[in-house]
Formats: sequence, C-alpha cells, structure tokens
Amino acid sequence: MSAPKLLLLTALVIVNLAFVAAWVRRGREHPDRERPTLGDVLIGFVTDFFDALGIGSFAPTTAIYKLRGSPPDELIPGTLNVGHNAAAFVETLIFTTVVAVEPVLLATMVASATIGAWLGAGVVGRLPRRAIQICMGVALLSAAVFFTMANLGAFPAGGTAMALSGWRFAVAVAVNFALGAFMTIGIGNYAPSVVLLSLLGLHPLGAFPIMMGTCGIVQPVAGLRFLKSGRFAWGASLGLVLGGVFGVLLAVYVVKQLPLWALRWVVIVVVSYAAVSMLRSASARRVVAIGR
Repeated sequence: MSAPKLLLLTALVIVNLAFVAAWVRRGREHPDRERPTLGDVLIGFVTDFFDALGIGSFAPTTAIYKLRGSPPDELIPGTLNVGHNAAAFVETLIFTTVVAVEPVLLATMVASATIGAWLGAGVVGRLPRRAIQICMGVALLSAAVFFTMANLGAFPAGGTAMALSGWRFAVAVAVNFALGAFMTIGIGNYAPSVVLLSLLGLHPLGAFPIMMGTCGIVQPVAGLRFLKSGRFAWGASLGLVLGGVFGVLLAVYVVKQLPLWALRWVVIVVVSYAAVSMLRSASARRVVAIGR
C-alpha cells in the first residue's frame, strides 16, 4: 500500500475514533436523549444500501425526513453528517482499497474537502431555520437534476486516466474544497464528483474512492462540530447508524448490482417534491416574519 493511501486510512481511523469518543461523551451528558425507532433504522438501511450502489444517501434521506415531518428542518444537515458517518466509514475502507486511483490525488482531494467541511459546518451550525430550509431546498433540486442527467445518459463519458496533473489536479482539489463545504448543508458529493472528474479526464471508477474517501473523513469532521453545537437529532442519527452499516454490507457483498434506472425516476419525483416543500416552508416563514 502506498504511503499517501496509508496516511489517508490512518487519518480515517483516527478521525472516526475521535468522533465516536465525542458522541459517547455527548451522550453521557444527555441521558434523556430520544431513542431510534424502527422507522429510523429502516431509513438508514435503505438509503445507505442505495448509496453503496451509486444513488447517494443525503438527498433521499432529506426527502424522507421532510415528507414525514421529522426531524425538524434545522436539524437535518447535522443528522445526515452524524448519522451516515458509520456507513461512509465502511464504504471508504472498501472502495479505497479496491479501486486503484492515484494516491496523491486521492489524499489531496480528501484533505481539501475536509478543510471545506470543517469551515462549512461552523457556518451551518449558526444558520437560522429559514436559511437552512432554502439551502436544503436548493440542494434537493440540484440532486434531482443530477439524477435526471444520470438517467438520460447526460453525464460526461470520462477518460481512461486514474491520475490528474497540472491545472486539472488544481481544479479538482479546489472544487472538492467547495463540495466538502456543501456536504455540511446536505448536498451529497457523488454526482458532482463524477461529473467533475469525468470532465477532467479521469476514469469514472476513479470517482468512487475519492467520493468515498471524502465522505469517510468529511462527515466525522463535520459531525464533530454538529455534536458540539447539538444541532442534530439523536434518535434519527442512531437509526441511520444501525441500519446504514448493514445496508452497505448487503449492497457491496451480496446484491452488488441492481437496475437503478426506474428507481432513480422515483427518487427524482420524491426529491423534487421535498425540495418544493422545503422552499415553501422557507417562504411561509418569511411571510410570517414580514407580517409581524
């Protein structure tokens, strides 16, 4: 194993251990926290099952939460980053050791996204409810656009390279910084990463370890800040953890591949509806505020 990849995996383990320790400590401080329901666990199982197959988990989870009316909108970004972290950790271990993308590109892009997430989580943790609703509404609409592009075959074909150099390397690292920040508001990075790296000439498979590595470190880093601020839902987050890991393992080692075309259209409809609902909620709050 190369030194950059070994460094990445070491950082992955250290950051996640720190995250778990912080969550346990936070739990001891709040013994009256809510417990996960069977529904919370099923949401984690289903969304992370399809995440491992390439659909993503943030947009579907956000849509489900909005449709069922809990957790509150302002707690959704933190819940996503805290709750989906365990599944992201497992996916990172699997994909970064199986797909041989260039180690320096992998490590540098993950590092840039991590810095973006640390800064982004600090901002999101202070945003008011309406601002979060607007951001998540835009995030869901963006996800619907990417899902539609995937189903229509509109993603760029990509190249054959498993490494980038020069200005392409710089662009990839800079954009991944922004994607890391956007993840803290609920924008998943799979589809944007595939489009970005394909346009730069990387083989589409190369996006998997980069995307998984980014999630594996970005989410616990962002999660640490959400744990500190308390802006996440305890029960829903634990449900994502309990169901998500099993969903990933089933997808990777048992199912491995599914015809996802029809499912994506269903996700597009649900996500689009949730996006409109989120933006309408933000608009309603603005009207109430003006009325006062």
